[in-house]
Amino acid sequence: MSTPPFTFSRRSVTTVLLSGITLAALPAPLPAQGAADANTLTVDGMLAYLGVLPAAIVRGHPRSHPEAAMHGGVPDGRHQYHVILALFDAASGDRIETAQVALTIMGLGHTGGTRLDLEPMTIANTVTWGTFVELPGKDLYEMTFEVRTEGRKDAVVFPFRYAHSTP
Repeated sequence: MSTPPFTFSRRSVTTVLLSGITLAALPAPLPAQGAADANTLTVDGMLAYLGVLPAAIVRGHPRSHPEAAMHGGVPDGRHQYHVILALFDAASGDRIETAQVALTIMGLGHTGGTRLDLEPMTIANTVTWGTFVELPGKDLYEMTFEVRTEGRKDAVVFPFRYAHSTP
């Protein structure tokens, strides 16, 4: 990827950690057999953790702050969310820090979908990928991530189903 990773401030990391929904603070990943919740998938030896949090957490930064420009800037609107994906080698637990990640998202039962590229982000000296999405209502969303890493011919596909409830 040609886009450099974003570097987050201590304040940003603290905000996300206190919200209880950051992926950077996760403990070492469990073996594939232990990964059983709806926001965790293991495919082809790769373990993925999905996080979805309100964009308002990032929106509070001043315009001069690096996070304010992340992913092209925080979009306006109350239905904006920050989708984050953390990747690990399932066998060793090592974090995967170089990849190209894309997301196709659509509401369950809808035709078509929106495809977005996720950008690498550095949080607490670890790399995750993220983008902003609009989740306008209570729905079950299909979030399909395609992860391309060096040394693999084909993308690894993570088909998450995310149950969203409007706040």
